Amino acid sequence: MTKSAKKISLLFIVLLTLFLLGGLFLLFQDREGPQITFSHTFESISPDLPVFVTVHDSASSVKSVDIRVRFQENEVPITLQTYSEGKQEQTVPFSLANAGLKNNDVFDLEITATDGSFGGFGFGNKNTVILPLRLDTSPPRISIKSSTPYVRKGGAACVVYSLSKEVRQTGVKVNELFFPAFRQDNGEYLCFFAFPYFMDNKDFNPQLAALDRAGNLNTIDLPVTRMNRQFKQDSIAISQAFLDEKAAEFESMVPGDMSDIERFLAVNGRLRRENAAALLEMGKNTAPRVLWQGSFLRLPRAASRAGFADRRSYLWEGQKIDEQTHLGFDLASLKQAPVPAANGGTVVFTGSLGIYGKLVVIDHGLGLQSLYSHLSEISVENGQQLNKGDILGKTGTSGMAGGDHLHFGILLSGLEVTPLEWLDDHWIKDNVIDRAKEAGIALPEFIPSPPAEAPAEKKKAPVRKARPGQKRP
Repeated sequence: MTKSAKKISLLFIVLLTLFLLGGLFLLFQDREGPQITFSHTFESISPDLPVFVTVHDSASSVKSVDIRVRFQENEVPITLQTYSEGKQEQTVPFSLANAGLKNNDVFDLEITATDGSFGGFGFGNKNTVILPLRLDTSPPRISIKSSTPYVRKGGAACVVYSLSKEVRQTGVKVNELFFPAFRQDNGEYLCFFAFPYFMDNKDFNPQLAALDRAGNLNTIDLPVTRMNRQFKQDSIAISQAFLDEKAAEFESMVPGDMSDIERFLAVNGRLRRENAAALLEMGKNTAPRVLWQGSFLRLPRAASRAGFADRRSYLWEGQKIDEQTHLGFDLASLKQAPVPAANGGTVVFTGSLGIYGKLVVIDHGLGLQSLYSHLSEISVENGQQLNKGDILGKTGTSGMAGGDHLHFGILLSGLEVTPLEWLDDHWIKDNVIDRAKEAGIALPEFIPSPPAEAPAEKKKAPVRKARPGQKRP
């Protein structure tokens, strides 16, 4: 062999070796199959439950997903999905409605995913997950244990009921609103729910709902005695002095190039709706037990300046420009008056929230919370445990307030209800304590609140009249 031929032969061997090494690298660089996640986490499953499988491969793409059911000697294909777009993650929705299973059948759900790598000698890496499951087609039975509740528009009510099986969610459904129930020590479920202030009498048709671990849902109508209520109408003139006073604060809430009145409308409308949504989300952060005792405290030595669900028309230069509903109570005392916690509980929010300004929210358990807004000063922290009467801050003019006062609110699962009921010893005893007692639930011993504190001096503290346009929006 000539020297030239030897060089060519050596070069060929080197190239062949590099090619083989490259092939081996591609073949073995990804030797793991895709990760498989099933959306359902319980041992039983309903055939009507929409479920899905998520398949993820961090090193290559997902090539196929094969889902089958195996029970006894049978194998039933559910779905086979193949992909060519080269995505690293795929989600496969499916149902077991046509799997041929009967109630209480025990079966294996077999999920096999293949990636698009050169692993598996060119066929891709595979991963198979086998999940032992039981088919459950029986929804939970609901039995009401407490008397038919009386509930007034804008107010609250209490119901106690039992369920025939373990559930993952239960409570009272009022159209799109959901008020969760909480299991008590005796096994019964207790739920506070509301007759929303914005709902007509004919539209208030609450239902008890229970979703079991398998995904079976049962709903029944909840009998209630409805009591209608008319709310006040009011008009508020917005002055340029008010807009000037609030200009910097409103701009921090709703930045952008707009006139003073445009910014006011954005704060009073869009931001108000966003704040309401934030309170609904905040309402989910609640203890599964009662943290309060007796009726709730009112701000001492305070005059009422606005009531719950007052319907307000806002006027600018004599023309109506907006309409909103005022929630909670506006209570005016001395300037920067100390604000006591209305009842025992856990602080779940401190900070600024749009129209509410500086705000504190206390959770009292079972979805019941109290709200203190327009504060000038906050003296508590998130997570802090408070007793009834502990000072949480001072009244002020933050947010939409046009004068120093406290906006005090009561919320059920984040929805504001009239505070008046929760300030009343008799209402709480008749509608909460006694309803729970008749169903075998012992709430904390009922302790009536002391009378409201009398003024230190005989003469009344002067009430400052707001200038036109400075009525608390």
